[in-house]
Amino acid sequence: MSKLVIVESPAKAKNIKGYLGAGYDVVASMGHVRDLPAARLSVDVSNNFEPKYAVIKGKENFVTDLKKKADKADYVYLATDPDREGEAISWHLAYLLGLDLDEKNRVTFNEITKTGVQKGMANPRELDIDLVNAQQARRILDRLIGYKLSPFVSQKIRRGLSAGRVQSVALRLVVDRENEIRAFKPEEYWSVDAKFTNPPDRKTFSAILVSDPEGNKLKLGEKNIENKEQSDKILADLDGAEYVVTSVKKGTRKKNPTPPFITSTLQQEASRRLSFQAKRTMKAAQELYEGVDVKGMGTVGLITYMRTDSLRISEDARAAGNAYILKAYGEKYLPAKPRYYKTKGNAQDGHEAIRPSMPNVTPDSVKDSLTSDQYKIYKLIWERFTASLMESCQQETMKIEIEANGYIFNATGYTVKFDGFTALYEEKTDDASKSQAEAPLPPMTKGDVLRLKSILGNQHFTQPPARYTEASLTKALEENGVGRPSTYVTITSTILAKEYVVREGKQFVPTELGEAVTNLLKDKLPNIVNVKYTSKMEDDLDKLDSGEKDYIDMIRLYYNDFEEPLEKAKQDMQGVKIKLKEEETDVVCDKCGRNMVIKVGRFGKFLACPGYPECKNTKPLVFKTNAKCPDCGGDVIEKKTRRGSSFYGCSNYPKCNFMTWDLPTDEVCPNCGKSLFRKKGGGLYCPDKEGCGFTKSKKK
Repeated sequence: MSKLVIVESPAKAKNIKGYLGAGYDVVASMGHVRDLPAARLSVDVSNNFEPKYAVIKGKENFVTDLKKKADKADYVYLATDPDREGEAISWHLAYLLGLDLDEKNRVTFNEITKTGVQKGMANPRELDIDLVNAQQARRILDRLIGYKLSPFVSQKIRRGLSAGRVQSVALRLVVDRENEIRAFKPEEYWSVDAKFTNPPDRKTFSAILVSDPEGNKLKLGEKNIENKEQSDKILADLDGAEYVVTSVKKGTRKKNPTPPFITSTLQQEASRRLSFQAKRTMKAAQELYEGVDVKGMGTVGLITYMRTDSLRISEDARAAGNAYILKAYGEKYLPAKPRYYKTKGNAQDGHEAIRPSMPNVTPDSVKDSLTSDQYKIYKLIWERFTASLMESCQQETMKIEIEANGYIFNATGYTVKFDGFTALYEEKTDDASKSQAEAPLPPMTKGDVLRLKSILGNQHFTQPPARYTEASLTKALEENGVGRPSTYVTITSTILAKEYVVREGKQFVPTELGEAVTNLLKDKLPNIVNVKYTSKMEDDLDKLDSGEKDYIDMIRLYYNDFEEPLEKAKQDMQGVKIKLKEEETDVVCDKCGRNMVIKVGRFGKFLACPGYPECKNTKPLVFKTNAKCPDCGGDVIEKKTRRGSSFYGCSNYPKCNFMTWDLPTDEVCPNCGKSLFRKKGGGLYCPDKEGCGFTKSKKK
């Protein structure tokens, strides 16, 4: 019998074919094959929101070929990704290929290993129509809201803008945070910090003033000591004082490991540890899931499915992880009672947390077979999973109270009694102060008289909340129930691509455009940017997965909530246009002498005279690079095609016709001194026409 298996990606198709062998033809759909055409609304609002799907442009020949293969096959298996989106792709494929929806032809692979593929193929099921409807509801609502809201925003602010069910909430979080920072007024406060030794021990330790002679508590970060005068008075009171240990409290505390990764926590930790943007993290994770060629093992998927919000792990994986820990670390590193992590109530528990598909395969054993990014992400996933199974870290704590002239100082510290999981891995934190370990304290007993090494009053100022980074914004979206694992990367990518926010280092800063969009929506369509409302919508849409609610009723409810205020906003703002401040440049208009400003048109940004309509002069906006033209020595400038792609050319055009798609760099050729260029994904080269021929390979 011939069997056709349809997956989503070519890499996965190749690997699964290797596991299934003869008799199976495995092909890749390359994602969706049918969708709502973008040129029109494609949803019949008056007919129960019936979607008008069509084969995606450019995939017509693929669908034709796929139908021929399906007709020749004795059986067709739909093996797209194990989530809502994958279920919907399988449903669309079933429709196009005329498959029986009651037939058990849907298979899923949580991991692309021989065992995982065989297990999936041995347990086919019917398509889950509830999951399909849950995806359809999201797709249709996103289309209705985006298709009707984006033109409104574009008309009122500027052409080419977009707004949406989730992206607009994410943007509001960034804008609101910026407003908090602007409104914040720093306040001065002081702390009194001392350093001591306890002779004959020479180890210096720190303590902080926590109470005055009247018993008033002085907490760091609060305005208890308001200024230098108050600080100086305390220092004067303590001049020549004797510092006596009045209390020594010892205890133990347990530090537990963090759970294995879900999509959001993987993105956050990769950002903190590796400075990876979410897109880069998910690319490497996708490759690890779909399969890599490992020396001595062949092609194998090294991790489980990477889009998940479930903390569940299989008992087989737990047993394999425990076996590795036992062998590598010993019995004391395994907890007496297995540790189970509780998944959040709104999470989808269809598949496991992100974990190594073969826990005994260590990162170092496969390092030579992986790219740098793949290795770093695999190491992160493997260590996090393995540590989550290990025994807790046991710490001995010590808290010391020191009295001097009625003032009380505190010193705290700990020593590690048993390292447990920290022998392998500890989670990073966004708060640098929390990540700094307390220093161990020297031996002390009540009544000890300490030697003062130094005592200072230190000035501080209260700090505004931090701007969001991609990692902290993803965390905020997850905590507020906005978006889902498959959408986090798209959300942040969209608000960056639309120039609603810009990156300053790792931080997201809203642009004037982003603030204008948010303010417009907050004023006219508050539900669209209301975090709690969007979270409730997400929860209701999740309930469609189990068939608890009818998806047509759900769409109708939220569409009606959206349509009425939108129509009112259109009426209220007839003839109104929100004017943004234009960015002035140092380019002088050669017709009237004014400094030209940057405007945005159909094909992107351009320079225009602010004297319009008296002066209608415009120029293309170009960005100068540090490279020099290899032909004439002029400046190499960046230009844009009508589709927005970058290319580079000589500023002396049309006298000089030099043009390249390759990236100009700041480096110069060591042979001839001309600027070096970098091929996409490759190394450096010298473009000298005289045949210099210098090249420099890309660092691995």
